[in-house]
Amino acid sequence: MSELDITLPDAAWEGVDQNVEALLDAWLMQPGDHVEAGQPVARVVLVKTNIDIVAPANGTIAGIAVQAGETFGRGQALGSLRSD
Repeated sequence: MSELDITLPDAAWEGVDQNVEALLDAWLMQPGDHVEAGQPVARVVLVKTNIDIVAPANGTIAGIAVQAGETFGRGQALGSLRSD
């Protein structure tokens, strides 16, 4: 098993100013929950657009680094996933 970061994909940041931060609106899963690759795990707001962040692999949510209501920057890990 390996641990993977849960992040907002780079493609979501295309065309967005480097200084702009996103808002983590809600975690849809909690630590200990099992998820499948591609399953939504969190919802963020970036430049007035809601975006679902999906699990990068099958596994278990291992931890949360950014809480709902907090902002985060490009490339920042929002949480981690322990892959199967």
